[in-house]
This record gives sequence, C-alpha cells and structure tokens, in this order.
Amino acid sequence: MTFYISGLYAGLTGLLLLVLSAFVVAVRAKTKVGIGDGQQPALVAAMRAQGNLIEYAPLVLLLLVMAEAAHLNAMWLHIIGVVWLVGRILHAFGMITAQGNVHPGRLVGILLTWITLLVLSLLNCWYWAASYWLAS
Repeated sequence: MTFYISGLYAGLTGLLLLVLSAFVVAVRAKTKVGIGDGQQPALVAAMRAQGNLIEYAPLVLLLLVMAEAAHLNAMWLHIIGVVWLVGRILHAFGMITAQGNVHPGRLVGILLTWITLLVLSLLNCWYWAASYWLAS
C-alpha cells in the first residue's frame, strides 16, 4: 500500500520543521546564545514554536497515515492535511511574532491543531469500531 497523501503532508511538515529550526539557529546567532535560551524572549519563542510542532507532529501524522490506510476519502485527507499545516504555520507565526504573548495566529493555530487531532482521533476510533463490529 502506498501513502501518497499522508506522505505529502509529512514532507511538508518536515519542511516546516526545517524552516523553524533554521529560525532558531538564526536567533541563536543574533542573541549569541549557544545553549539554553539565555532568557532571551525571541529565542524562547522560536524554540517553543519549533518544539510545539515537534510535540504534535508525530501523533497527528501517524493518525493521518492510519486514516489513509483505512481508505478515508482523498478529499478529506487533503482537507485535514491543509488544516493541519495552516494551523501549524499560524501557531508558529503567532509565537514568533508575539514572542510568547497572546496573538490571534497562535490561538487560531492551536485550535486548528486540536481540531485536526480530534478529528483524526475520532476517525481512527470509528474505523477500528467499524472493522471490529464487521468482523464479529
């Protein structure tokens, strides 16, 4: 079985992680902080934007792969993938721009991330239940 759609969003998520990682390095160079955060708000924000993506990405992408393996319609896989990426980009932008303070991008971004996680979790539970009951 091939995973073209989930592979696309995994790849795009990987590219986003590279962008956020490069931003952390740039802020480290600018603030001259090699280890830790040096109590520099810009560096703390950059590190948390990167870290937050790393915290959510493995589970969301695994759930997306599982939904694709269960033959979720391609259109829905793309909708979920786009919502995921838009949420992650908005969240990172909000974190970096506001340096950890309240920012609409951060709020909308985390809500889109949670919605993605919730939808994929429920879909995967539904697919399990349906296959379990059909097998009985």
